[in-house]
Amino acid sequence: MSLNLDCVGRKQTPYPFEIRERNVMLYALGVGADERELHYLFEGDRRFATLPTFAVIPPNRGVFQAIHEMGADLTKLVHGEQAIRWFAPIPTSGTVMTNWEVTHIYDKGSGALAVVTATTTTPDGQPIFENTCSMFVRGEGGFGGDRGPATPRLEPPVDRDPDFCVEERTQERQALIYRLNGDLNPLHASPPFAEKAGFEKPILHGLCTLGFVARALLNGALDADPARLKSLTARFSAVVFPGDLIVTRGWKMDDGRWVLGVSTDRGSDAITNCVAETD
Repeated sequence: MSLNLDCVGRKQTPYPFEIRERNVMLYALGVGADERELHYLFEGDRRFATLPTFAVIPPNRGVFQAIHEMGADLTKLVHGEQAIRWFAPIPTSGTVMTNWEVTHIYDKGSGALAVVTATTTTPDGQPIFENTCSMFVRGEGGFGGDRGPATPRLEPPVDRDPDFCVEERTQERQALIYRLNGDLNPLHASPPFAEKAGFEKPILHGLCTLGFVARALLNGALDADPARLKSLTARFSAVVFPGDLIVTRGWKMDDGRWVLGVSTDRGSDAITNCVAETD
């Protein structure tokens, strides 16, 4: 099946998402927060706040609508990259509006790279955060389209030790918890579906891994202050399975950005090109 290229640039109607305290706490549990981080898990904590990477949850509906619009086969789809930019703190409750658009479908030869941009605002239009999601669809290239811009690989420094290192083991049930936030792709729950997609068992959501990474950065370098995180980009380079140990190392660069290296105890670089802007 060929992708529907006509969906590129088609304007969509913004849709509402209701943030509730329960959503906020469930998300935090889904990305590994525990009793040491009650300010994400207990509404009675005086510092109760929403983890910044909750920003990936309101766009879920738009991303799955985009996949449907494109006519992409979920068993051939791989989440390639994610970029998030925050303009204001995410509330712990209230209504937000999300507008999404398939901005590009690039021809990569062996597959197609689809880019979906979603902007989430207050009901009166004030921006809160923006997501850019890049998805690789295997076997859907070769249609003669633009290959898209090259993205240089950004390596962590090799001439010095990281400024922080956080190791955290995921739970065997991690994907089953995380999917309750709205990403119900059976790849993360169904062994037969995972096998059909080419994996030995269900895999962890890339965005769940990214949540672990954001928590590591917040706790390891930003005094656990969610308001200090301004942007985060990541390339999902290797599969993470529920139960894997995630190791996040961070180097602060001269320009103030953080370059992060993310690996697992199986020796793979799970996330590359991972850069955060903070204040």
